Amino acid sequence: MPYSGDAGVAVVVPIKSFRLAKGRLAQVLNDAEREELARLTAQRVVEAAAGCALFVVCDDDDVAEWAAGVGARVVRPAASGLNAAALAGRRAAADAGATRVIVVHSDLPIAEALLPLATHHADVVVVPDRHLDGTNALVVPATGDFDFCYGPGSASQHQAQAAQRGLTCALVTRPDLALDLDTHDDLVAFRALGQR
Repeated sequence: MPYSGDAGVAVVVPIKSFRLAKGRLAQVLNDAEREELARLTAQRVVEAAAGCALFVVCDDDDVAEWAAGVGARVVRPAASGLNAAALAGRRAAADAGATRVIVVHSDLPIAEALLPLATHHADVVVVPDRHLDGTNALVVPATGDFDFCYGPGSASQHQAQAAQRGLTCALVTRPDLALDLDTHDDLVAFRALGQR
């Protein structure tokens, strides 16, 4: 399949099983509610990827079927974990002809257009979570050495990785991308915005 995105920009969305997602919210949401939340936030992120080639990285058949249904190219990672998923998605996007890759979490309930992130002049763009700790979106060149560093403190680690590789880097805060839904506090912050 030839690359069909705009301006060589691809969005990579790693997604775990919808049924097993949001385990840290089990105290406040039941299984069906957590699955519905995972699907709704993933759909929001997909809509925010308009204008870009879309790659969903997953090892779950249900997610793969959903991804194909929304027009994404499905990528099966060779190893488990977010770093491996991001790497697999980046490689697939590069193979498809992308020059810029936006790796974004699937649990951003108020995400807006992602394409503008790729117009930034810096080689690497780090978009942190609302605590300025994690990385909710990350723009990287499609090719070249770069190690993904997801986990606690990843925002600073991704900036350090860019510096180590001789890449220019910008930290960009966007309210619509700062809120991810991992914990009860995140859910409270989301509901405070008047969201169901």
